[in-house]
Amino acid sequence: MIHHTMIVAFDEPIPSDELDAYLQGLEKLTASTGTFHSFAARTHLRAPSDDHAPVAVASAVVQFALADLDALDAAFALPGIGEFIAGWQARRPYKAIWVNHEPLAQAES
Repeated sequence: MIHHTMIVAFDEPIPSDELDAYLQGLEKLTASTGTFHSFAARTHLRAPSDDHAPVAVASAVVQFALADLDALDAAFALPGIGEFIAGWQARRPYKAIWVNHEPLAQAES
């Protein structure tokens, strides 16, 4: 099992309803494929220290669980993913950074 954790930072402030629509659209797009074991997303919680962020302040964090790196490679070729990204980039440009990793915490028995 691996996780693909993506931090999304929209270039301009985005209304919460639009950010929710982005995250829901991403979840819907990935949920129907059977490629992903899980999907989780959370919006950024604003703090005063955000004013001092050295690079950017995230809008949201998204985490996908997949079987392995081959499944992750296949996910980048999902039908509709390119159109989804291009559509959002045209309306609300954003940057994403991600890390592929093993689960951070061990499952409790």
